[in-house]
Amino acid sequence: MENILTSKLLGSGGPIALSAALALGITPAAFAQSSGDAEPAAPAPQTGAPAADAGTQAPRGFWERSNLLGEMGGVRPWLGQYGVTFGLQETSEYMGNVSGGTRTGGAYQGVTQFGLGMDTQKAFGLPGGTFNVSGFQIHGTSLTARNLQTLQAASGIEADASTRLWELWYQQAFFGGKADVKIGQQSLDQEFMVSQYAGAFMNATFGWSVLPSVDLPAGGPAYPLSSLGVRVRATPTDAITVLGGVFDGNPAPGEGDPQKLNASGTNFALGNGTMIIGEIQYAINQVSGNDSASKPSGLPGTYKLGFWYNSNRFADPAAGIPGANVPSTHQGNYSIYAVADQMVWRPSADSPQSVGVFARVMGAPGDRNVVDLGVNAGVTLKAPFKGRDNDVVGLAVGYAHIGSHAQDFASAQAASTAGYPSRSAETVLEATYQYQVAPWWQLQADFQYFFRPAGGIPDPQNPSQRIGDEAVLGLRTTIEF
Repeated sequence: MENILTSKLLGSGGPIALSAALALGITPAAFAQSSGDAEPAAPAPQTGAPAADAGTQAPRGFWERSNLLGEMGGVRPWLGQYGVTFGLQETSEYMGNVSGGTRTGGAYQGVTQFGLGMDTQKAFGLPGGTFNVSGFQIHGTSLTARNLQTLQAASGIEADASTRLWELWYQQAFFGGKADVKIGQQSLDQEFMVSQYAGAFMNATFGWSVLPSVDLPAGGPAYPLSSLGVRVRATPTDAITVLGGVFDGNPAPGEGDPQKLNASGTNFALGNGTMIIGEIQYAINQVSGNDSASKPSGLPGTYKLGFWYNSNRFADPAAGIPGANVPSTHQGNYSIYAVADQMVWRPSADSPQSVGVFARVMGAPGDRNVVDLGVNAGVTLKAPFKGRDNDVVGLAVGYAHIGSHAQDFASAQAASTAGYPSRSAETVLEATYQYQVAPWWQLQADFQYFFRPAGGIPDPQNPSQRIGDEAVLGLRTTIEF
């Protein structure tokens, strides 16, 4: 169960949801090790923090323990007696484009994530309850904004420097864990439209897709923002999980940079439209319950189908074309998406080595969206070398198609401005390697190549030419304290 829940919380292309994992009572060891676990698992309801096994002694050696600070002088076990779990994680990276972009060069970006979780049964006798609060201290600068100007941000942790609240919610389980309700400030990228295998990659599009990032108000309730709302989940069978939620439609209302409009993350406003999202998940060949010894003969996979709808008004990109017979805005916006994670090879049922593939397709109307089609696909190899059971190597592609009316606007500009480029689509290729130094420390080397940044927008220093294709190198380190 620990690996199942942790795998669902890996922030694909974004920060690992450590605080949420802690709120579920997932041990730090399982959390650290599962970051290299390429086996998708059946979606499972969150039923609160399980009681710790008093007879199990965690490794105490510096290189074997699950976090850098160990038991913190007994503080962690003492808090655990009262159902409280605490986590602290630092992710730091340096990325640079060696060619293309508006200029070449590098940038440092980092995020410190902290979280506090509480099992209400252990804390004060309320069964099935989980409380979670988490936040970020974000530092450094964004390579994408400085040098790249791409739609698919090079890193999932890129954000404005700030110290902010992220999530603040309470969850209550019912019917023996077959259903649960979560209410409060939530980030949808932790549960909806998630691909597990895509979690190995650094580009943001492999987490919260480029389509909602570009098209929704403030990019939608996803890292580093969140929205007030209610999420309901039910698991009628071991194979089927249904998720649905209603949230405020704009996590940072107003004009300007959304992250500055909601700089502290404490904007709990309602009345900014409505965001409705739903998803059904179907899992095959999963381990039954907690019995990891009885693995099924087939290879595991998870398949998802979902939709979202936002009730706000959305500008028509073609409204600025002189004489264009289009409305200035449209009421509402929507998308339908599908996600697939499938293991395709494993030498044996107990082998750490495996190959997994993933794909995600998301579409939206082209008359009100800059991006009307987002596609992700890739392959990962877990345990690529003997003795490196928790390492992962992967190759993936992300595709962002420019909506028809946004293309029309660029074409109209080209007709009146000599040499002005038209727009079509942006594509990114990413190759990555995650190296697990210790259970509490991971290094990741990364290479990305962008074709037609932002679909072919003009270089601000030479508007008659597109921004050049970009080659980006990066190195990330993640430490669990």
